[in-house]
Amino acid sequence: MAADHSGDYHKGEMDIHEQAATFDMFTGMAKWGSLIIAVGLLFFTVWFAVKGAGFIPAAIAAFVVAVVGFLVLKKGASAH
Repeated sequence: MAADHSGDYHKGEMDIHEQAATFDMFTGMAKWGSLIIAVGLLFFTVWFAVKGAGFIPAAIAAFVVAVVGFLVLKKGASAH
């Protein structure tokens, strides 16, 4: 007959530190990478596609978005 395996699984005993670290790294790279892409797109769009604007207005707009994005995305106090 089949052996009783009901005691093999113990909920909550698996070490998930590596999975948690990988998830934190992925979400951090996705969030900061998205900000970098958005700032770059804004900079080049204002510089080349907006008539009458040049490098300085593009740099100012990109800087403002970068600062606001940094303040919004920075890691706050841990909720745990």
